[in-house]
Amino acid sequence: MAGEVTALAPESEAAEDKAAPEKVDLEEQLTLPILGLKKKKLAPAETREPRPQRIIAVKQQLPPIELLDKASDIEFTEVGNEQKAKLIEEALRSYGVESKVVQINPGPSVTQFGIEPGWDRKYRRVVERDREGKAKLDRDGNPVERLEEISKTRVKVERITALANNLALALATSTNIRIEAPVPGKSLVGVEVPNTTTSIVRLRGVIEGTTFQKLKTKTKLTLALGKGSAGEPVSADLCKMPHLLIAGATGSGKTVFINSTITCLLMHNTPRDLRLLLIDPKRVELVGFEGVPHLLSPVVTESDKAIDALRRILREMDNRYGRFSATGVRNIEGYNHSPLATEPMPFLIIIIDELAHLMMSAAEVVEPAICRLAQMSRATGIHLIVATQRPSVDVVTGLIKANFPSRISFAVASGVDSRTILDTVGAESLLGGGDMLYLPPDAPKPKRLRGCFVSDQEIDRVTTFWKQQMTQTPTPLEDTVAQAFASLPTEELKDEDPLLATGRRLAREYSHLSTSFLQRRLHIGYPRAARIMDLLEEEGTVVRHEQDKPDGALEEDQGIADEN
Repeated sequence: MAGEVTALAPESEAAEDKAAPEKVDLEEQLTLPILGLKKKKLAPAETREPRPQRIIAVKQQLPPIELLDKASDIEFTEVGNEQKAKLIEEALRSYGVESKVVQINPGPSVTQFGIEPGWDRKYRRVVERDREGKAKLDRDGNPVERLEEISKTRVKVERITALANNLALALATSTNIRIEAPVPGKSLVGVEVPNTTTSIVRLRGVIEGTTFQKLKTKTKLTLALGKGSAGEPVSADLCKMPHLLIAGATGSGKTVFINSTITCLLMHNTPRDLRLLLIDPKRVELVGFEGVPHLLSPVVTESDKAIDALRRILREMDNRYGRFSATGVRNIEGYNHSPLATEPMPFLIIIIDELAHLMMSAAEVVEPAICRLAQMSRATGIHLIVATQRPSVDVVTGLIKANFPSRISFAVASGVDSRTILDTVGAESLLGGGDMLYLPPDAPKPKRLRGCFVSDQEIDRVTTFWKQQMTQTPTPLEDTVAQAFASLPTEELKDEDPLLATGRRLAREYSHLSTSFLQRRLHIGYPRAARIMDLLEEEGTVVRHEQDKPDGALEEDQGIADEN
């Protein structure tokens, strides 16, 4: 949808000719009597007060789809799939598992073979008898026996999944195969065999798909994720996620996916609808989007500025909740449709390309800020997309993971990393180059996709389009988000630590306060406790002693004993 940019244009005095006859407006003749109003006669131009400036709406055009490279019309095919299907059936049969391949779904990186489990049959030997009831004998005088089926049950899925390595050996694949049991919505077991050659999934091909076009009519934050293992395009609504956690080793396609996501958002949103905050501690991954009018600030590359930016976003979230309360609405959709809203409130997306760097710099500040945003910012239209190449428990902590129900994992080093990000193994067997597992918030297990690819030339064409359009259009009115983000002083953000209020309460309860006392009572590390002590001292809540004396320590222990 095309947004609007407002610009101020003064009324032309030449249009007000006092000698000209009064024009008859047909629309006024029809509407004024209905409203019970009468048209007032205008005073002469000399005695009339100057009219206020009129706001002219200038429409902004969205980038055309032709800026993106056209997707290949060649369908995903793999030579020899019928032969592979026979090899799978024979390998399972050799291990006593009856099955049949009923579906072959070629995809961009893997081919999914849909296996219908057979029957586990039980037989017994029965002696054949003649009409008189006597046992029939063969030439050697032995009773003639036959096998009679007494029961049959479906083959257990566990018997097929346990043979994954044996199937890889029979198919002579270079990597492990993945078995999806069962395939969602089907009574089949999916065996995903890597293709000999992989295909590139273009962003334009997913955007032009039916799934994306239908979802785009419902939300502005539609993301083109990629194509599934069967070649079907997959899209998602960021508003329902509502935040996304991405992990993947170096070279697995994580940064390419982030660039594709940003490009997809720029293709369908104007700066009046969407604002972006890009945090790139690696300094080279997101610089291609520098100068885009959607950015709240230049791409943040330093840790201290990134922490300051997160604090400003927290203050913006609180300000939005205050505006919701004053307007009487519950979320950003209600506010934008409210007649009391002065101007539309844009969505705000924070993209962090490397979380591990920030966590190593100041984990005691970054983790509470990210968790608070993830817990409370959905209603205000603020969403997080956080990526890391080291999904260890000290980076993706339990609190962070609990507040990010939507996750994507590219190829990782070990099953431990896969469990950390997805709570299940499987990501360690991915092929790399965009091969990923996507866990939506409403699904019990992840889905395998091939992520979208967008080249540097495509990014350059899209960013150049927006830069040129902003230079050709009148200067837009500054929105409140950009003003608040740019003008909010750092001193106002010192109270963002959620434990600062608890520190004030402890200062009122105890006559002496120290850093070690805050560590024990608040269960935090020394850097965070020292920072709280500095803030309490600056605001005059406590007076720090020159040195901690033994009686001070005894006074702390006495205070704790009195409380117990």
